[in-house]
Amino acid sequence: MKCAIAMHQDIRFCTADDGVKLAYAATGSGPPLVMASTWLTHLEHQWRSLAWRPWLDAFSEFTVLRHDSRGCGLSDRDTEKLSFENWVNDLACVVDAAGLDRFPILATCWGGPVAIEYAARYPERVSHLVLYGTYARGRFQVGQPEVTRKARLMLELTRQGWGQQNDAFMQVWSSTFQPGGTMDYLRSWAEQMRLATTAEKAVRLLEIGWSVDVRKAARKLKCPVLVMHAERDCAVPIAEGRLLASLIRDCRFVQFDSQNHMPLLDEPEWPQLIAEIQSFLAKPNAATSMRSVLPLDELTPRERAVLEAIADGLDNSEIASALGLSEKTVRNHITRVFDKIQVQHRYLAIVRARDAGLGTRLGAR
Repeated sequence: MKCAIAMHQDIRFCTADDGVKLAYAATGSGPPLVMASTWLTHLEHQWRSLAWRPWLDAFSEFTVLRHDSRGCGLSDRDTEKLSFENWVNDLACVVDAAGLDRFPILATCWGGPVAIEYAARYPERVSHLVLYGTYARGRFQVGQPEVTRKARLMLELTRQGWGQQNDAFMQVWSSTFQPGGTMDYLRSWAEQMRLATTAEKAVRLLEIGWSVDVRKAARKLKCPVLVMHAERDCAVPIAEGRLLASLIRDCRFVQFDSQNHMPLLDEPEWPQLIAEIQSFLAKPNAATSMRSVLPLDELTPRERAVLEAIADGLDNSEIASALGLSEKTVRNHITRVFDKIQVQHRYLAIVRARDAGLGTRLGAR
């Protein structure tokens, strides 16, 4: 099986707060869609991966933003600074570097908890959240000795059989992640392993991913959420998908008939799955479209003028010049405005103000 020619992607780099270099790429055209990074990423190899290429092709009407996790792909490979907290901060770093204000997130498997935590922390940034084949608690948090034992065995198999397409480990991998896949899929997975990272890094990443617990964050989500899960998924049992959906207030749960954790392109369920996601993303977020979400009536005329200028992207000196104020006075107004609209950062103030219809530049579009 061969993939078509890869769509042009613009690969760039940004630097996380701890100095780790992160690679990210944008492809397609249209409104933004952020794909949360998952285990074993490689921005270039994904275009010839039989598991990932269908996802990239399916959302070509969006400007899709992806990044390689630290320790993987084109991002810094040698770093030992690996943690769940870093993954969440890396997602924040990448979307800021790409200049995105508000966007939907599509997260699969290991990337789900990262997206959930990010969306809970930055509700002003996330309009919709799609969670496919993922979980709120990792295997080590399930509390069942048999689940923990099997996870430990998988870690050892990963360490011993990394990247060997004819190794017995690849058969275990296939039966867990894509039992319906052919040998072509096995070869594609093996190539991705070799290119993405080392065996030791892969094991460490799995250990972190299987230790997370974002149940509290899931309960805090404010955006519409779509949870989708394969009925006979062996990698992430459907019970975990149902548990996740039960924690989220504004959530739709879709179960589909498949045994594959990563769906195959020729499965009849694949076009149905994509249609569900596209339909969900097309629906407006009513909660954030309401003008009343921003307490404008609590602002003085001068504070509102300052917020309008912030929404237009003006810096403090520009606001001072436009309103005939000193920069110190502008800073004082901004402090009071941020307190009243309950934000801590300027970019969040811009997002909330524009959602409320403020900003002449926005209105002129």
